Amino acid sequence: MTPSGPAASRTLHPPADYRLAASVRALTFSPYDPCARLAAGTFWWATRTPAGPATLALRPAGGELVAEGYGPGADWVVERADAVAGLRDDLTGFADLATAHPVVARLAAQHRGLRMPATGQIFPRLLRAVFEQKVTGKEAYRAYAATVRHFREPAPGPLPPLLLPPEPAAVAVTPYWVFHPFGVEQRRAETLRRAAAAADRLERCVDAAEATRRLTAIAGIGPWTAAEVVRIAYGDPDAVSVGDYHIPNTVAWALAGEPRGDDARMLALLEPFRGHRGRVCVLLEAAGIQAPRYGPRAPIRSFARF
Repeated sequence: MTPSGPAASRTLHPPADYRLAASVRALTFSPYDPCARLAAGTFWWATRTPAGPATLALRPAGGELVAEGYGPGADWVVERADAVAGLRDDLTGFADLATAHPVVARLAAQHRGLRMPATGQIFPRLLRAVFEQKVTGKEAYRAYAATVRHFREPAPGPLPPLLLPPEPAAVAVTPYWVFHPFGVEQRRAETLRRAAAAADRLERCVDAAEATRRLTAIAGIGPWTAAEVVRIAYGDPDAVSVGDYHIPNTVAWALAGEPRGDDARMLALLEPFRGHRGRVCVLLEAAGIQAPRYGPRAPIRSFARF
């Protein structure tokens, strides 16, 4: 092992139809995510672990998947590599449920290599989810990337150069006005600070249900944010992002041919898939299904000048 080589490694054995890029794409916030990215077929993921900073590399090799860990937390990320890759995703019962609707059955077959990852970590996904509250994707990414770079801490490992997610304790004590130039108004900044202050308790949650209860007890965090977090942290296949601007329309269009739907209609259409309702939404997104668009798109705003 060279000085820049992995501190830990492991070979995983995914099913023959497994698709790495499709499975881990949910862990990236654009191709330019400072903390995670796909490069030349390898997935790189930087994070903080109980043992210290780490970077995980997942590299396909002849039908297998090589997991390599770098940094003090290398053993931790390598031990969890199969979960991060989505290989612990439990599809029990979904094949039978999918037959309830021809669109879901078709997508389940077409995207059978897509697995839902489970990072085992709440705060990194919570950071992103708070910034995504009620703004455009571009606004959210700009705030997220600027925040990660503000707390800039290089991740261990070789290229590509990655940064670690911010330390929750550092975020908790950062005044809200620091986030203002990043396009984050006081409401979201204070929500993030409260969440960061509670990060230690959140990371000790034993399952998605407990995490959802604790998350929604924090002012500024509702069902949408909690679902976005537990779907990634725990790989919860039933987590539905109630309160989303687009998802109810997408579900109504895909499953009922209706161009618009509210949360109640979305949940009614997803009810036959209970236990895997979030998985159905993931499949619709993977297939690129969108309801017809009406009216102008939401403008991208800047709070920096205010």
